[in-house]
Amino acid sequence: MRDRKDEVRMSADRQLSEVKFLTVAEVAAIMRVSKMTVYRMVHGGELPAIRVGRSFRVPADAVDAYLETAFIETA
Repeated sequence: MRDRKDEVRMSADRQLSEVKFLTVAEVAAIMRVSKMTVYRMVHGGELPAIRVGRSFRVPADAVDAYLETAFIETA
């Protein structure tokens, strides 16, 4: 699943201060899943994150990109 990571990689000219980071709890609320599910996605490489101390922060753009590609059509 490294393709998603490549899609949301920050460009060199983009300032880090412009990136909005979300906590695991915020991502879980947006996606309506448990925090453990978000942790599994981060550890499994499905969702990129940075470690800040003992916690993780997920770029908001990465959540948007994941949700855009996660939709499936049903019959």
